[in-house]
Amino acid sequence: MTATKDVFFKPTKVSAQAKAELTTSAARDILAAETAARHKKTEKLRALRMAQPVAEVQRKIKTKKR
Repeated sequence: MTATKDVFFKPTKVSAQAKAELTTSAARDILAAETAARHKKTEKLRALRMAQPVAEVQRKIKTKKR
């Protein structure tokens, strides 16, 4: 038996449905990771905003209106 690529790597045809499933699952994984990162960032910013004194927040609101 000689070592050829056909012996080790038998080409199999992948169906269109399998390719679509692969793409869909990869896209969903990426979207889930982005959503998790966005929620983490939002919680961090919310905590920082809540930690600010109320007077400082009101002062920033007044200066932004000008």
